[in-house]
Amino acid sequence: EDDRDDSVWFLDHDYLENMYGMFKKVNARERIVGWYHTGPKLHKNDIAINELIKQYCTNSVLVIIDVKPKDLGLPTEAYISVEEIHDDGTPTSKTFEHVTSEIGAEEAEEVGVEHLLRDIKDTTVGTLSQRITNQVHGLKGLNSKLLDIRSYLERVTAGKLPINHQIIYQLQDVFNLLPDVNLLEFTKAFYLKTNDQMLVVYLASLIRSVVALHNLINNKISNRDA
Repeated sequence: EDDRDDSVWFLDHDYLENMYGMFKKVNARERIVGWYHTGPKLHKNDIAINELIKQYCTNSVLVIIDVKPKDLGLPTEAYISVEEIHDDGTPTSKTFEHVTSEIGAEEAEEVGVEHLLRDIKDTTVGTLSQRITNQVHGLKGLNSKLLDIRSYLERVTAGKLPINHQIIYQLQDVFNLLPDVNLLEFTKAFYLKTNDQMLVVYLASLIRSVVALHNLINNKISNRDA
């Protein structure tokens, strides 16, 4: 794309064909489904570029990757081009329609990651602030998902959205996995676990205090002898 005029752009066909040939040699069983750019939003030239990509991939999918995500969740958005029919009788035009997407790994990749994790002796490497920050981000992500579920259920109740029984079944499975906090056995187990953790914290505080006093005494003795 020209920096001075964003309506001027070009597509390197030779590069695409060379990369496609190399890709087929390495991953013969995998199939290219589209193209991507780092956006982070849709651009006015994306439709025209997508039409050119269709020469290599008939039903091409456009994936926009946000390399600096600010919101929690997947940093990707997927789109396919569709024909938009206008009510006023004007000719149809191309536009993008959002499609659901997910990020996953093949079995071989998952096995490789597991082997790498086994070589790491301490999986809690990192400062306390980093670990707390990661937990806070995780809780924020969970809260956003719960708000989405709440919004969906409210819209279904108000009749704005149709009932999707598959989603309802999955939500029911989530509730079935929740522990019964009123159960006596659960309460006892929770208190025991909490007491065990507090005991470790208490012992660590005592040991640190004893070590500090010991160092203080040694310092006093050293200063007296000097």
